[in-house]
Amino acid sequence: MSGNFNNSALNGAEIEKELSSGNRFKFGKNWSFFLKSLNDERIKSAENSLLSMLEISSLKGLSFLDAGSGSGLFSLAARKQGASVTSFDYDPQSVECTRELKRLYFDGDGDWKIEQGSVLDRDYLGGLGAFNIVYSWGVLHHTGDMWSALANMAPLVKPGGKLYIAIYNDQGPISKVWRTVKKIYNKVPSPVQLMIAVGVAGILYCRGVFMKLLQGELPPSIEKLEKAKMKNARGMSIWRDLIDWVGGYPFEVAKPEEIFDYYKKSGFTLCMIKTCAGAHGCNEFVFKKNGG
Repeated sequence: MSGNFNNSALNGAEIEKELSSGNRFKFGKNWSFFLKSLNDERIKSAENSLLSMLEISSLKGLSFLDAGSGSGLFSLAARKQGASVTSFDYDPQSVECTRELKRLYFDGDGDWKIEQGSVLDRDYLGGLGAFNIVYSWGVLHHTGDMWSALANMAPLVKPGGKLYIAIYNDQGPISKVWRTVKKIYNKVPSPVQLMIAVGVAGILYCRGVFMKLLQGELPPSIEKLEKAKMKNARGMSIWRDLIDWVGGYPFEVAKPEEIFDYYKKSGFTLCMIKTCAGAHGCNEFVFKKNGG
């Protein structure tokens, strides 16, 4: 889950200024730590989650765009499933994470292209062409201009192709509280950031324990939660996902029906939806572009 600001020109000095100003979370730094825990089990979980949501058995022969590639895990998963992959991200360190995965697993492969780019740069996007699968998980709500980013995805999908996105759920006033937490997190020193992250982790875990007890169940251990995360939730790390959640700024949200209505009017049909049941986190959508 990386992000983009609304700069059309990718100036290295400006990007570094954004990252050091506290107005933008260092997504790439977080994913570089995640790569240290990457293993075959996590990669396979990512592959399975892609195929399951897209409702296909293989990506062989398909073109795949990873818009905001973050750690590069899902670009890798798509390539391992046979797709020709184009990956890009705004964050330079995220781009390097993706390049490192290519070096480790597909060194010199001509069917995996990696670039630095922004989902808000229409000129850049216009030069990419159109794809069978456009994937942007947890990215577009971190741009500072989510609805423009959502609009920019539509032309990238071939007629008959699929768009797979994940967008933060709108919890009303609670989302405003989370936005404040994220703004504070990015402005304070690292030791204070750690204290905030641990505090949020404690709150979320205690809430989960309370809900399990209400249901007459024993709460899971941290180890069991991590295993469940790998098996059922895209192969990601529970701690790195938490840091991404606490720090991920800019931060925008949408109700599931808003995303559905928007893409319906844009010529897409909803194929699959997975919501977070009104809680914090992302709602996932797979749309098919009409025609083709």
